[in-house]
Amino acid sequence: GMTQWITKLLLYVFPAAFTAAQDLSWLGAGRFGNQKPAVQQQMQSFHEPLTWRYPEPPVEEPPQYPEHFELKVPQAPNSVSAICGESTVRVEAKKDLLGIGKPVLAADVTLGGCPATGEDPAGELLIFESELHGCGSELTMMEDSFVYTFTLLYTPSPLGDSPVVRTRDISVSVECHYQRKHGVSSDLMKPTWMPFTDAKTSEESLYFAIHLMTDNWEFIRPSSQFILGDMMRFEVSVKQFHHIPLRLTVDSCTATVVPNIDTVPRYAFLGNHGCLFDSQLTGSSSRFLPRSQDDRLQFEVEAFRFQQDNSGLYITCSVRATPATTPIDATNKACSFSNGWIEASSNHRACTCCDTTCGSGKLSQPSEWT
Repeated sequence: GMTQWITKLLLYVFPAAFTAAQDLSWLGAGRFGNQKPAVQQQMQSFHEPLTWRYPEPPVEEPPQYPEHFELKVPQAPNSVSAICGESTVRVEAKKDLLGIGKPVLAADVTLGGCPATGEDPAGELLIFESELHGCGSELTMMEDSFVYTFTLLYTPSPLGDSPVVRTRDISVSVECHYQRKHGVSSDLMKPTWMPFTDAKTSEESLYFAIHLMTDNWEFIRPSSQFILGDMMRFEVSVKQFHHIPLRLTVDSCTATVVPNIDTVPRYAFLGNHGCLFDSQLTGSSSRFLPRSQDDRLQFEVEAFRFQQDNSGLYITCSVRATPATTPIDATNKACSFSNGWIEASSNHRACTCCDTTCGSGKLSQPSEWT
């Protein structure tokens, strides 16, 4: 009946129009006889080109900027203090080191590479204590005073398991100033007069210097930028006044990407009490120049960089001055490698230990060049 015909019509409309038309004519034949349907199938064609186009995008309004915009300049927080003692220094750093309301991790803060020696939970402080000669301090001599300079370093570690940080490295200099000559009053001290020459010798200090030199070694190089393949020419010297004649030696030099030799990556291109390893390790032409003065030493190193790092280098060297009469030996030498080890003063036998271990000795305070 009629209900069944409608049902079959709906079932055939969805699959395809052509099939539906065929079934309709078959159904029609059952109802109206054998008359053929008058409708013919034709492909639709277009005699005129289409005039419809995608609408134009809306016109963007020009951005509105504030009239007076200034980048926020970070303010240095008053978060580090120091107490300088007779032979030690105590540095206190707030855990909110950056002054942004977020404490830093204690492991990320060092005093010249030394970790915190204690914490003050009540005051939320990190405490660092060190001898004046410890924790990477640098000694600077003035005419009437001397200064010990420490560096408090904050190097943020990545956040969680991610490789990102949201704070920058911070370096804070801490200085302890002391008078070279001052009056004291104590019942325990019994001052005695000394001859003038003895007094001058006891008060005298050594002034070390390290400079980059021009290619002809005549002038201090005004720039510390090099092209790979250039030679970096170093001249280390010591000034002496009332001292007996001295001979200068360079015990070690280490390159790092931050001013701290206890970091990675690092490259100790000179060590073992005066062995210039770079030419042996890399096949470079790095070398000590023949020594012409006892109180001056020159060496040159082929410019290099750390792989995957173009930020520059810090070079820290340990230098010593000993009496010029001290024999050149395993711990007092300047050795270069060129088909074997040679010594800058032609005492080549002193270099035979460069491939092993050249004794031990107390080194002087490192001198840093950047």
